[in-house]
Amino acid sequence: MSNQVYYWPVPDQLIDQAKRPLVLVTGVFDLLHHAHLDFLQAAAKLGQSLWVGLESDLRVSQIKGDGRPINPANVRAQNIINHKIADVVFVLPEEFSQPSDHLALLRQLRPEFLAVSSHTAHLPAKRRLMQRVGGQVVVVKQQDPTVSTSQLLQKKARL
Repeated sequence: MSNQVYYWPVPDQLIDQAKRPLVLVTGVFDLLHHAHLDFLQAAAKLGQSLWVGLESDLRVSQIKGDGRPINPANVRAQNIINHKIADVVFVLPEEFSQPSDHLALLRQLRPEFLAVSSHTAHLPAKRRLMQRVGGQVVVVKQQDPTVSTSQLLQKKARL
């Protein structure tokens, strides 16, 4: 497990040395809470190494809106590293919204599994992309509708 935060593209040597099967997870992970940790632990059980790709601060702002992320990418990455769940944590590029961007990432990493939760957006498209690189999408966690970063922030705002 690496204590270093990487920025995309990660070194080819790191990819070549990854234990297989490699499990990829992508997301925001802004305020790391127990549902995130449960999800990451479930994802890690799929393979020999877990790689976590974090959305860049710019992308989080575009996806989640003003005031987000709460924590910058380096802090979000370090929070995951500190839990010793992931083998590699890296920040995705700022331009990462097109299927071609996702396909390029998948082609370089060659993950056997893309771990997602039941509420993951664009699931059919992600399945098609993973099929193109010989991998599969696996839903490792059902969404808990009572826990999300957005809900935690709303509760805090009401206090």
